[in-house]
Amino acid sequence: MSGLPTLPDIPKLEAGYRKGCFTPRQVIADALARAARFEDRNIFTFRPEIDALMPWLSRLEDAEPESLPLFGIPFLVKDNIDVAGMPTTAACVPFAYTPDRSAFVVQRLVDAGAIPIGKTNMDQFATGLVGTRSPQWGVCRNALDPGWIAGGSSAGSAVGVALGLASFSLGTDTAGSGRVPAMLNNVVGLKPSRGLLSMSGIVPACRSLDCPSVFALTAADARRVFEVAVDRDREDPWSRENPFSNSVRAAGLPTGTLRLGVPIESQLEFFGDTGNAGCYAAAVEAWIELGAETEEVDIAPLLAAARLLYDGPWVAERYLAVEDVFEQLGDAMDPAVRAILEPSPDLRTVDAWRAAYALQRCRVAAERLFDGIDALLLPTAPTSYRIEEVLAEPLALNTRMGFYTNFMNLLDLCGVAVPAGMNTAGRPFGVTLAAPAMRDQALLGLAEWWQASQGLPAGATGQVPALVTPSPSRYSARVDVAVCGAHLDGLPLNWQLVERGGKLVEKTLTMSCYRLYALPGGPPLRPGLLRDENAGTAIEVEVWSLPATEFGSFVAAIPRPLGIGQVELESGCWVSGFLCEPAGLEGATDISSLGSWRAYLAMQ
Repeated sequence: MSGLPTLPDIPKLEAGYRKGCFTPRQVIADALARAARFEDRNIFTFRPEIDALMPWLSRLEDAEPESLPLFGIPFLVKDNIDVAGMPTTAACVPFAYTPDRSAFVVQRLVDAGAIPIGKTNMDQFATGLVGTRSPQWGVCRNALDPGWIAGGSSAGSAVGVALGLASFSLGTDTAGSGRVPAMLNNVVGLKPSRGLLSMSGIVPACRSLDCPSVFALTAADARRVFEVAVDRDREDPWSRENPFSNSVRAAGLPTGTLRLGVPIESQLEFFGDTGNAGCYAAAVEAWIELGAETEEVDIAPLLAAARLLYDGPWVAERYLAVEDVFEQLGDAMDPAVRAILEPSPDLRTVDAWRAAYALQRCRVAAERLFDGIDALLLPTAPTSYRIEEVLAEPLALNTRMGFYTNFMNLLDLCGVAVPAGMNTAGRPFGVTLAAPAMRDQALLGLAEWWQASQGLPAGATGQVPALVTPSPSRYSARVDVAVCGAHLDGLPLNWQLVERGGKLVEKTLTMSCYRLYALPGGPPLRPGLLRDENAGTAIEVEVWSLPATEFGSFVAAIPRPLGIGQVELESGCWVSGFLCEPAGLEGATDISSLGSWRAYLAMQ
């Protein structure tokens, strides 16, 4: 079909829709046709006909592409995540059911205009990191080489994106299922902070650890999906809000020196894969060339936490998810999955508490580890294997795949897995940026920076995405705030920023769509900034970086009619900033023509 994009990244599809080059129905029909050409990869557990997607497509017929953030974007869904009208099997046919309601996270994406085009193969009940544990649908085969494992458990979700069948996909991640397949298929994998993406409507593995994950060709696409999907779900008892949400659009390049932690050499493990060892060393050097400082850190507490995942009570939590049907599944259950879950009922309560105490010690040590660094730079996985190797030794080799991933949800970390080139054997390698919970946006900013600097082909497409380097902003858990009045450097209220640890990031202008007013009353004199698309101009502002922990007290001190909203800078970035309620402008003087509060003060 002429005119359709060969690389289905989100910006390319958006541009095509705006220009009228194709319709959502044409894009989805093409995606389904391409999917049919890869049946030998065992990517899908369910692939609908296009007529079944008409309820979603019809909604877009009268909508403008600009009206929905994911207008007409095709995506794939791991088969333990509910999509209304599509069967959910968790890769076990006797377990199957067809929901009449989509999972919360799927509904968020659909409401934004995205179209689910199929359910993807997985390690059964999300128990595995290899993609070989799917008795009914078979081994899911790697996008770059069908003889190699695809990784799991979100195998089909990663392979489908890598082959260009969809712009993004949803997986889940408990022990690495959103990151290991990303590396093995040369795509980006976002493992968000637990609770930011709802688990409602998703078959659990370990309910206290699970989180949905996002696969995409670029970190920029993953960010777009993440920002749409994030929402507090009151029906999910594990759902939580990001206390740093006001800095959501500020994450990008660090303006100070980026400090990356790397494991001490004796803790690096590649299980004899010298090619991957060399790739990791090269990635570390590449970050140094980008201006980062690296520091060796002791990751022993992380590795100790990882050992708890399959030697402690969390195996029993996996059993709990399928307890009601475990005995009835018989031969339908993958033998490796059964071997992992079967001993669970014999675990003792005292052992559960012993593991909980051990995990708490690891958490405290992990907190100290991150005190001196902005993020941890890890190999995503130590190595990879041919399918026949894993089938011959399913448990031991699967365990190796999780060496750098098993601890992250236990320790409440977030992470982004990014491609880092090909090793000497021609297989993809990747690194993961990890940080404490709620720093998702900052990690995505670093991942965008990395991808833009490396210029690597995406997935199995052989094409290098056209990427834009993110705009500078603070990396760490801080909030950027644009000020335009008495909080400017040297003015009377600037101390409110300085005493909270605020640092001046830049002096800049807003986009040319704001008006500045001198509000009535006082003293002191107060400015009011208001967005005006029809008669606005650029206004001088300063961007100050505040520790996120101090942001709340700063906002609480702001008097009406002023408040904090989102201000668009001339660079196109959005940051938190002072805005005025329209009702507060009665009797105010329009000083927009002066361009700044300082200019107005100079006239007084």
